[in-house]
Amino acid sequence: MQTARDVLTPDALALLQTIASTGSFAAAARELGVVPSALTYRVRQIEDALDVLLYDRSSRQARLTEAGAELLREGERLLHEIDAVANRVKRVATGWEPQLTVVADNIISRTTLMELCESFFSLGAPTRIKLREETLSGTLEALTMGQADLAIGVALEPGTTAGIQGKPLGALTFVYAVAPHHPLAAAHEPLTDSQLQPHRAVAVADSIRRGSGLTQGLLSGQEVFTVANMQTKLDAQLRGLGGGFLPQCMIQGYVESGRLVVKKTERPPRVVQVGYAWRSATARGHGRALQWWLQQLESPATRAALLGAHAPFSPVDEA
Repeated sequence: MQTARDVLTPDALALLQTIASTGSFAAAARELGVVPSALTYRVRQIEDALDVLLYDRSSRQARLTEAGAELLREGERLLHEIDAVANRVKRVATGWEPQLTVVADNIISRTTLMELCESFFSLGAPTRIKLREETLSGTLEALTMGQADLAIGVALEPGTTAGIQGKPLGALTFVYAVAPHHPLAAAHEPLTDSQLQPHRAVAVADSIRRGSGLTQGLLSGQEVFTVANMQTKLDAQLRGLGGGFLPQCMIQGYVESGRLVVKKTERPPRVVQVGYAWRSATARGHGRALQWWLQQLESPATRAALLGAHAPFSPVDEA
């Protein structure tokens, strides 16, 4: 006996659509150029495979049962999807990748990243975009492990990773900041390591899967509150749960509004050179989607915006 997969073919679904649009088996048979008995046989094959009645045969009209109406609705959707897949395949054959995965470190401005995605989607390209967020070493690891096609916000030394190409985005300056009610907010500057050490530090966990990852700005013996990403670190420091170094561009608005206090330390401000990276081209070259993203990143304005001010952030329980 035939199964549902055997009988629910695109031709069979189109046949059911024809019966519905013409209103009768006889009219549908004429339109399809087959004898009515052949059409009836095809419909019975579908009904037997599904173990349902698709048509009420008590009248001359091809009146759908509830099950038949549902199959017709779903069949129409499936036919549209088949057409869409066929169109995507044709367009992918022109050089567009089926999917492009972009991994971004969480220091990257999400507003700018979304604007780039919006511009890409306006092209009508067949490439699906998948965004991933990583931290510190995990951003480059996602690229080198083949889990991403483009990494934005990596600390990359040119020529140190085989098969990877990279270019600079710019520099990020990290400053030490605490909430106004934190004990260090009123302390004399510059803060020494001995002043910082008794107070809890807020740190972002490195998302690298292999190896120990990076730690930045922590002192031996200091209590550490480890969080998943930079936005959560900012939230923790706004609440006074600890202190730590944050990108100046991310916190400037909070400093100006008085919700964070920047403190000078004996250690100079940490300046991090940040770049973007992608895998070297194959013999076929880069796909058109990656080419588009790389072209956008050539713009100094785009690079600056990716490292620029972040969207305002409000802690969940703040009034």
